[in-house]
Formats: sequence, structure tokens, C-alpha cells
Amino acid sequence: MFPFKKILCPTDFSEPSYEGLKWALQLAQHFGAELSIIHVIPISPALGEAAVTFHVAEYETSARADVEHRFQELFQQRIPAGMQVRRIISHGDAATEIVRVASEEQMDVIVIATHGLTGWRHLVFGSVAEKVVRLATCPVLTVRAPQPQ
Repeated sequence: MFPFKKILCPTDFSEPSYEGLKWALQLAQHFGAELSIIHVIPISPALGEAAVTFHVAEYETSARADVEHRFQELFQQRIPAGMQVRRIISHGDAATEIVRVASEEQMDVIVIATHGLTGWRHLVFGSVAEKVVRLATCPVLTVRAPQPQ
């Protein structure tokens, strides 16, 4: 387990998740560890009895293309040149998929940012980080997003 050899860092391409990425990058460099960055595409939205026709295959293709583009930007802007980082794209519930991939890939640690939501926002949106901490079988380092000044 220590020193870390395999690190998993989830991203939703938000600024708070990039704060977690900073820590993951530092740990990977310090330990010479393999860093994998994961993004989970949510299950296609439920539309109920909407009058709109929804094509799941088109949604998934479009969502994956968007994630690939965002990964490309992330790697260009935030990953040091020459550093080997793996990208993982998964589908489903974010916390469940993060924990599943960490287990299957035998990750030593998950580095995940918290968005710092409290009150009604936390109740409505829940916390992926909180669920990952509860379900993960490996250690989880949570990084709190900086508070606006």
C-alpha cells in the first residue's frame, strides 16, 4: 500500500476536481506512481413521458466525444509534459463506478475532490466523494475545494 504505486483521480472537469488532480499529480510524481484519471458519464437521462424522441446511442456517442475532447484539453493544460497518465471513461453512477474501477484495477489510493456543498445543495446533489469514502476498499484522500474569497 505504501508507497503508492497506483493512484486513481476522478474528474468532472470542474475547478474543484482540478484541485484534487493537483494533489494526485504531486503524489504520483513523489512516489513514481501510475496515475489514472477517470470520468464517469452519467446514465442517459430519464425523460419519462416527454414528447421528445431520445436516442440512447446518439447520447452516448455524443457524451463520449465530449469527454474525449475535455480529456485532451485537460492533458494539454494540466498534465506536465512527459508524465504518463492513463485516462479512463466509464458509464453509470459516478461513485459506484469510481469504486468499481479502483477495486478492479487494484488502486492503492483514490484522490478525490469535494465540492464543499452544504445545506440544501448537499441534500439535493448528494456527495460523490462521501459515497466513495464509504464504499472504497482502498484509502481515499479527499481534497476540499478552495472557498471563494
